[in-house]
Amino acid sequence: MTTKGQISQFIEKYYLHFNAAALVDAAKGYEDQLNNGAKMLVSLAGAMSTAELGKIFAEMIRQDKVHIISCTGANLEEDIMNLVAHSHYKRVPNYRDLTPQDERDLLEKGLNRVTDTCIPEEEAFRRIQEHIVKIWKDAEAKGERYLPHEYMYKLLLSGVLEEHYEIDLKDSWMYAAAEKNLPIVCPGWEDSTMGNIFASYVLKGELKASTMKSGIEYMTFLADWYTDNSNEGIGFFQIGGGIAGDFPICVVPMLYQDMERTDTPFWSYFCQISDSTTSYGSYSGAVPNEKITWGKLDIDTPKFIIESDATIVAPLIFAYLLGM
Repeated sequence: MTTKGQISQFIEKYYLHFNAAALVDAAKGYEDQLNNGAKMLVSLAGAMSTAELGKIFAEMIRQDKVHIISCTGANLEEDIMNLVAHSHYKRVPNYRDLTPQDERDLLEKGLNRVTDTCIPEEEAFRRIQEHIVKIWKDAEAKGERYLPHEYMYKLLLSGVLEEHYEIDLKDSWMYAAAEKNLPIVCPGWEDSTMGNIFASYVLKGELKASTMKSGIEYMTFLADWYTDNSNEGIGFFQIGGGIAGDFPICVVPMLYQDMERTDTPFWSYFCQISDSTTSYGSYSGAVPNEKITWGKLDIDTPKFIIESDATIVAPLIFAYLLGM
């Protein structure tokens, strides 16, 4: 193994206890999985794309340290929005001080706020909409159906957005994924802006709902992928909580219990980065051991939980895995 770089050496020297130690342990556990031939699913919740995680996550994809992604529809589209409209984003560092009127003023300016960052509606959403709708309609005219991320891959690989690129293409994780045709699961895509736009075209009678493959088809795709790739183990690295994590992790108990494939292996590694503390009835706040009772993890599955801000933790773990 090559010598680790300064970031890795720093965290190994100074990150010795509590959440800091959990970060290092989780990074080493992830690395062990890869060294043993296992594959890794990474799930992205929250607004990781708007947080520009792609600046390092894209390299993780290029170096084959991620083998499948589960993400919300927001993360699927917001990486592309950042790619084509970055200069129009507005940062609001004093977001905690905003009044309801301030928030309404942002709306009137077409600025949709995500914590300290405002996404410019006209430049981001509409710039993509023009092209993605054409791809949807072309597919329907040919009687073709695709999953949400497959349409996004077509959009990126077609080159129609190139004139609008405002960041280095290597910093787009979606472009890196499209180049590799990396498997993606995007549960609840309808909840996203592009999902809302697609629904509006269905309501107007300009598209059929069936032109977009469904969440059930994502689950059946994931079931086949898990079955075909789990010989050496598949780890689960979860950023945030919610449907991006809960949907894919359930494929194991589904295969084992509902399909009665009792030779289905449990997930071989589990790590969650979350600022959701243990609470009542919350998936995001559930400790990893609870997943044993659901048939997702085994007694001896390496389990890590890092209760911290994913925008701080994930880049450090990825830096360690990349040898930085």
